[in-house]
Order: sequence, then structure tokens, then C-alpha cells
Amino acid sequence: MIYKKFQDLELSALGMGCMRLPVMDGDDARVDEAAAAAMVDEAMAGGVNYYDTAWGYHSGNSELVMGKALSKYPRDRFYLADKFPGYDLSNMPKVREIFEEQLKKCRVDYFDFYLFHNVCEMNIDAYLDPKYGIFDYLMEQKRNGRIRHLGFSCHGNLPVLRRFLEAYGEHMEFCQLQLNYVDWTFQNDKEKVELLAQYHIPVWVMEPLRGGRLARLSDGEAAPLKELRPHETAPAWAFRFLQTVPGVTMILSGMSSMEQLKENLATFQTEAPLSDGEMAALMEVARGMVSRTALPCTACHYCVSHCPKGLDIPGLLALYNEHVFTGGGFLAPMALSALPEDKRPGACIGCRSCEKVCPQQLKISQAMADFAAKVKG
Repeated sequence: MIYKKFQDLELSALGMGCMRLPVMDGDDARVDEAAAAAMVDEAMAGGVNYYDTAWGYHSGNSELVMGKALSKYPRDRFYLADKFPGYDLSNMPKVREIFEEQLKKCRVDYFDFYLFHNVCEMNIDAYLDPKYGIFDYLMEQKRNGRIRHLGFSCHGNLPVLRRFLEAYGEHMEFCQLQLNYVDWTFQNDKEKVELLAQYHIPVWVMEPLRGGRLARLSDGEAAPLKELRPHETAPAWAFRFLQTVPGVTMILSGMSSMEQLKENLATFQTEAPLSDGEMAALMEVARGMVSRTALPCTACHYCVSHCPKGLDIPGLLALYNEHVFTGGGFLAPMALSALPEDKRPGACIGCRSCEKVCPQQLKISQAMADFAAKVKG
């Protein structure tokens, strides 16, 4: 196992994400406890010392299962991360009661790592609102030793990340990002990593395989990579990319089977960052994957000045591309929920004024109608 230095700690470069534990009969709320415990045992034997759970994972059962599975090990053998569930705005006034319950569910007296969960367009105002006392309470727990290291995860866009850092950046010790070779440009990950570097904040990675998509490359996608590294698997290419990105300290993988775990453990026996040529080839694969579903909007903004509804068309198209590429998911609906109804795709009246000035000749009105139907808004 490769280990990475974080302050005075040695963290396994691979962490076990506990959002996709093995389940029974396809029911996400029914974790297969025996299978999950066996995976924890295998991970511990393989040198993994970082485990990441959250209040909402597996309908609240991930914390319970991980607390039980880890309780057989001495507390100094593992680092446990948990998060305040600000993805649900109704939780904002409940930071104290939720934190206390999380400790009980996880059977620990303190969290090694604790995060503001999912900082995004929907909740940034609430996270920064002092009336909820979230920041003050978590800082108090850190002073009391019940949180050893405080950070945050972010699914928001670059301006949201910047706002959070301007408010709390000097107190944040790490940031967890959805980071992979597709999102390096597709979700502006490169700019996000560079912004975090300005604050000297190391990167924790979530979704390294983009929900498993990067583990399932087509023959055409895999072919140029096989020529460069014949024995490297598709998931390993995704991990090697992350080993190339400056600032990456922790890579979390949500493994749901023993087979996936063993394959990842084998990959993380070595560090093999990509050469410039390999990186270029991988970026070309990523571009091909996105281009097959995404509209090639260049964000020139010609359309905006011609929209009678004042819609941020480039911003909406970026969300549309994300939603279509992912095949659904929560990111686009979450971002749209932060917009007034008259600025969402459903507000498009189909006048096509935007299309008359679009240099790419995009069918914007069709995209808006399709987007509104997909997200029902």
C-alpha cells in the first residue's frame, strides 16, 4: 500500500468509501453486514487505514455498519471520516444533535476527519449563515478533540467553491472533490484544484471512477490506452491519472464487492503517474466520451443577450450536458433547485432567438425542453 503524508499522519493512498457497500436484494438500505465486514477485514489487511461514511449513506445504515465492523480493531488502527448532512436544508439547525448521534452510531468518541457535506449552490447560503452555528459548533468540537481534522466536500461550481473558501478557507484542512479524468475539464476540476492549491488545501478524491463509468470503457475507448500500458486495467488508468494530479492525498473508492477491493488494493501497491503522452491520450478518450452526448457550447454568451427571459443559457447547457452524460444523477437537479423558477430550463418559451445568434448552431430550445422534461422543471 502506498501511503501519503498529511500533517503528522501517514494515510493510505486508497480510502474505503462507504456509500456503495454490498447490499441485499438490490435494496440500498439493506447492507449485507457480513460481506461489508469481510471487506473491511480485507482492506485492513491490505493496509487501508481510512474509512469514509456519512449520515445519509445507505439510508443512514452505513454509519451503523461501519461502526460495528471497525469496532473490533484498536482505535489507533484506522482513521474514520464522517460528515454533517447539509445536503438536506432541514438539517441545518440540528448540527449538535446529529453530531452526537453520529458518534454513537459509529461507536467512537471522536472523528479523525469531519466534513461539511456537499457544499453546493443549494446550501451555500445556509452553510455560511451564522444563525445556524454550524461552523462555530464544528470548530468547538475540534478544540475539544472530538474532531481531529476539519474539511469539506464540494459538488458546487467554481464560484461556490470560491465563496466557501473566502469564508472558511483558512480553517479548512482538506477538501473532497468529485475528481476524475472526465471531470478534469468537463466539471472544471483543474481550476478547482488550482484554487485549492492557492489556499494550501490538499485534495481528497471522490468519484474517481465516475460512478463506475470509467471502469467500463468500450473497446474503442480502451484501445489507445492498451497500446500504451497493455497490462493496466481501465480502473487503474483512472487511479494513475489521480496519482499524476498535484495535491491529491486521499483517493476514495466506493467499492461494493470483494473483487473490486482486491483489484484496487493491487493497483495501489505502486505509484505510476502518467507521462505527458499518456495524459494526452487519456484526455482524448475523455473528450470522445463527452462529445458523444454533450452539446458543444463554448459559453460565448451571444445567446444570453437575445433571450427575452434572461436565462443563463450557457450555465443551463452545462448542467444539461452533465445530466445527459451521467444519465441522470443529483448534481443538475440540485443546482437547478437553487435557481428561481423563472430562470430554470422550463422557463424557456421556445422562441429560438438564441439559436439565430449561436455560432455553433445549437438546437438550444430543444435542449431546454428536453432538460425541463428530464428534471421536471
